[in-house]
Amino acid sequence: MSMTDPIADMLTRIRNGITSHHERVELPASKLKIEVARILKSEGFIRNFKVNEEKPQPVLRIDLKYADNGEPVIHGIERISRPGRRVYRNKQEIPRVLGGLGLAIVSTSKGVLSGQDAVKSGVGGEVLCQVW
Repeated sequence: MSMTDPIADMLTRIRNGITSHHERVELPASKLKIEVARILKSEGFIRNFKVNEEKPQPVLRIDLKYADNGEPVIHGIERISRPGRRVYRNKQEIPRVLGGLGLAIVSTSKGVLSGQDAVKSGVGGEVLCQVW
């Protein structure tokens, strides 16, 4: 089975895990998925992530984060740029999600960055997803 959009698969697994109140989700690892997980952790949307370097395919395990009352930290996660419709933005057009409360993840020439970091670095790129 070939997967045409692995980032959408990652976001869907996170969304489904939160809906079912799972502690963690596991998915096939790739460099791009690891970078997206790194940004989600640094911005406080997930507790942690770990890569199990097993053969034949490494596995990325993401520990989901919940508030003390059991409410998930991630209220919404949405794919923006898809294989059928790529969305590129320059540094002035990178979206602010919920007035700065959310997060845009952008693939730039300097690597995968949060929207704020891309603006600070003065680069634009492909808007991969939004999280709030």
